[in-house]
Amino acid sequence: MGFKHVIPTHQGRAAERILFATMCKRGDVVPNNTHFDTTRANCEFAGALALDLPVPEALQPHLLHPFKGNMDTARLEAVIDNAGRERVPLVMLTVTNNSGGGQPVSMENLKAVKAICSRHGIPLYLDACRFAENAWFIKLREPGYADRTPREIAQEMFQYCDGCTMSAKKDGLANIGGFLCTNDDALAQQEENLLILTEGFPTYGGLAGRDLEAIAVGLNEALAEEYLNYRIASTSYLGNHIAAEGVPIVQPPGGHAIYIDARAFLPHIPPAQFPGVALAAELYLEGGIRSVEIGTLMFGKRDEQGAEQSAPMDLLRLAIPRRVYTQSHIDYVVEVILDVWRRRDAIRGLELIYQAPVLRHFTARLQPVGI
Repeated sequence: MGFKHVIPTHQGRAAERILFATMCKRGDVVPNNTHFDTTRANCEFAGALALDLPVPEALQPHLLHPFKGNMDTARLEAVIDNAGRERVPLVMLTVTNNSGGGQPVSMENLKAVKAICSRHGIPLYLDACRFAENAWFIKLREPGYADRTPREIAQEMFQYCDGCTMSAKKDGLANIGGFLCTNDDALAQQEENLLILTEGFPTYGGLAGRDLEAIAVGLNEALAEEYLNYRIASTSYLGNHIAAEGVPIVQPPGGHAIYIDARAFLPHIPPAQFPGVALAAELYLEGGIRSVEIGTLMFGKRDEQGAEQSAPMDLLRLAIPRRVYTQSHIDYVVEVILDVWRRRDAIRGLELIYQAPVLRHFTARLQPVGI
């Protein structure tokens, strides 16, 4: 990755907490293509505004576009101009864009974002959880990269950045762990001091030696072309098979997951009744398929009158574990989804009966509407 300082943590959200605690203050603005849930929560806990700036195509699930994970650079320029450089401590890009359907960011967009950041003297960070999958999509889809290896592409991606956060449970192929990287010596010292207070010494960051070694191996194995080709092909297989039967998904199929458009799947359930969660519950009851809503429960908020404000999209993420599923597993998932699809009109919406003040979707309790 080429960074001067690599600070291990017990998982990715710990890296986010340390990053935002040291770089952000109340009133700051942190632009991202789309913040994921823990990223947003840690940013807002530090008092900053976590601002999403996806390209317009990202909010159209059925639209085919090779790089729907891109950031809207015109909006980024406007945000910096309006907020002022002093209120934007960093800019982030999430690769691939988890909340936006597992969609990749192009190298062209990464370089454009970096150019804007450089003009304003703002550090650029990657949320690098799925950097290897993003590199693979660049190889497949972006002109000029077909003959480059995923490793070479990943190294170019990191070359344009001043640091990154990483959950090693993704493209680190590890069971646990993460890390925070930076090229700033003074910032690294502050981050290591906070790490010692809450995680562990900078040599291990709360991780066992075995886990550190697994991450070191996994980061390299995740860049193997055979592995990436099989993984992306398996994801596409799932997406294409259910889409062929009419199931609405985010197109094109993402890297680590297939995202069902829950609003289109269950058009009779309004966003305030959490169609993504309702669909997740049905898939689990029907066939034990575990999924997660990425929509109004995860990202929605309530206004001053207590009314639910819906998220831009209500998606259901079907994330595929690495090196776990066989072809028969994927076929079973397809079968369960299609069984639920055929009786979708009978599925009811849900209402909240408990929610926590932060990251409510982790522990929320819901029940069918009308009980």
